[in-house]
Amino acid sequence: MTERMFRLLERHQKLDLLLARARARRFADPAEIAGLRKRKTRLRNRLARLFAPPTACAASL
Repeated sequence: MTERMFRLLERHQKLDLLLARARARRFADPAEIAGLRKRKTRLRNRLARLFAPPTACAASL
Protein backbone atom coordinates (compact mmCIF):
# COMPACT_ATOMS: atom_id res chain seq x y z
CA MET A 1 0.00 0.00 0.00
CA THR A 2 2.86 2.42 0.67
CA GLU A 3 4.08 2.13 -2.93
CA ARG A 4 0.61 3.09 -4.14
CA MET A 5 0.56 6.08 -1.80
CA PHE A 6 3.99 7.12 -3.03
CA ARG A 7 2.84 6.99 -6.67
CA LEU A 8 -0.25 9.04 -5.82
CA LEU A 9 1.90 11.62 -4.04
CA GLU A 10 4.16 11.82 -7.09
CA ARG A 11 1.14 12.33 -9.35
CA HIS A 12 -0.11 15.06 -7.01
CA GLN A 13 3.25 16.84 -7.23
CA LYS A 14 3.27 16.55 -11.03
CA LEU A 15 -0.23 18.02 -11.22
CA ASP A 16 0.91 20.85 -8.97
CA LEU A 17 3.82 21.57 -11.33
CA LEU A 18 1.56 21.44 -14.40
CA LEU A 19 -0.89 23.79 -12.69
CA ALA A 20 1.87 26.26 -11.82
CA ARG A 21 3.16 26.19 -15.40
CA ALA A 22 -0.34 26.68 -16.82
CA ARG A 23 -0.92 29.68 -14.54
CA ALA A 24 2.46 31.20 -15.40
CA ARG A 25 1.76 31.30 -19.13
CA ARG A 26 1.11 34.70 -20.61
CA PHE A 27 -2.24 33.61 -22.02
CA ALA A 28 -3.41 31.04 -19.50
CA ASP A 29 -6.26 28.78 -20.58
CA PRO A 30 -8.97 28.91 -17.88
CA ALA A 31 -10.44 25.57 -19.00
CA GLU A 32 -7.05 23.84 -18.70
CA ILE A 33 -6.47 25.35 -15.27
CA ALA A 34 -9.94 24.30 -14.10
CA GLY A 35 -9.37 20.76 -15.35
CA LEU A 36 -6.01 20.49 -13.61
CA ARG A 37 -7.48 21.85 -10.38
CA LYS A 38 -10.31 19.32 -10.56
CA ARG A 39 -7.88 16.41 -11.14
CA LYS A 40 -5.68 17.62 -8.29
CA THR A 41 -8.67 17.89 -5.92
CA ARG A 42 -9.84 14.37 -6.80
CA LEU A 43 -6.35 13.04 -6.18
CA ARG A 44 -6.04 14.96 -2.91
CA ASN A 45 -9.36 13.47 -1.73
CA ARG A 46 -8.17 10.00 -2.66
CA LEU A 47 -4.95 10.53 -0.69
CA ALA A 48 -6.91 11.81 2.28
CA ARG A 49 -8.98 8.62 2.32
CA LEU A 50 -5.82 6.50 2.24
CA PHE A 51 -4.13 8.46 5.03
CA ALA A 52 -7.24 8.69 7.21
CA PRO A 53 -7.31 6.56 10.34
CA PRO A 54 -9.70 3.61 10.23
CA THR A 55 -13.20 4.34 11.45
CA ALA A 56 -14.62 2.80 14.60
CA CYS A 57 -16.91 0.50 12.57
CA ALA A 58 -14.07 -0.82 10.45
CA ALA A 59 -11.85 -1.32 13.51
CA SER A 60 -14.44 -3.52 15.20
CA LEU A 61 -14.61 -5.98 12.28
